Amino acid sequence: MILYLVIPCYNEQEVIETTAGKLHDKMKELCSRNVISDESRILFVDDGSSDNTWNIISRLHKENKIFSAVKLSRNKGHQNALLAGLMTAKNKCDAAISLDADLQDDINAIDEMCDKFKNENCDIVYGVRSARDKDTFFKKHTAESYYKMLSKIGVEVTYNHADYRLMSRRAIEALESFKEVNLFLRGIVPMIGFKSDKVYYERQERTAGESKYPLKKMISFALEGITSLSIKPIRFITALGIGIFMVSIIMLIYFLVIHFMKGVVQGWTTIVVSVWAIGGLQLLSIGIIGEYIGKIYLETKQRPKYIIDEYLEK
Repeated sequence: MILYLVIPCYNEQEVIETTAGKLHDKMKELCSRNVISDESRILFVDDGSSDNTWNIISRLHKENKIFSAVKLSRNKGHQNALLAGLMTAKNKCDAAISLDADLQDDINAIDEMCDKFKNENCDIVYGVRSARDKDTFFKKHTAESYYKMLSKIGVEVTYNHADYRLMSRRAIEALESFKEVNLFLRGIVPMIGFKSDKVYYERQERTAGESKYPLKKMISFALEGITSLSIKPIRFITALGIGIFMVSIIMLIYFLVIHFMKGVVQGWTTIVVSVWAIGGLQLLSIGIIGEYIGKIYLETKQRPKYIIDEYLEK
């Protein structure tokens, strides 16, 4: 079994050497137990880092050919960098495991992932956090609420799973057929539909450096997940427009009754009803148009997901 570890990196100079050492030891251990072939590699993907990350990766590659590397022409975001690594590894491996450069994901779970791939014929194995005890109250509850919300709007995701997963070659080939430019791999991978399983692990604290997902990026990523995989928010606007229009009918009846029974300032009833009725119709119209725009939006954007500037291989 040829295994590739795919690690997207963005400004990770503080942790990259430590990460490389730990992954190298893990690969040697797996090779010594004949779990993986000695042709297996650790593939770093530099996502347009502005620090010394690429220079460190280049040196690691020169010192040991187990380290391969891809440098993107500019920063394209974690999901695109991860996709670039998977597509690079696709024709060279039997399976690839994606994980973050900070190694908060327990690398010992790789053993069980490989076992499920080799002995249980799983094409996809999800690394799932067993608990969120180390998260802050805010992060824990917003993350859990977000996963629940995704499920309610029809997005199939694995609860408490990020991007730590094993994918077989044929699963990666299937992933290649998805042409979305706006990527949310946590929602796309389950669409592949091959046999899958889960491996549970305890997430560790970051040993050095800073998180590349501050609150602003987390919110942006969360919105990406919703809008790239579901048009239910647009349908909600449509439903809201219908609801407000129905309320306007009720208000029309109410104000007409008030007008004839008690009398009101002339013209007031017309203005109130007009505001409610026209507002509801506008939202309804925007929702219907948005339904089509949403479909066009999901289908027509065909910009390159990434451009490879440099590739270091054995």
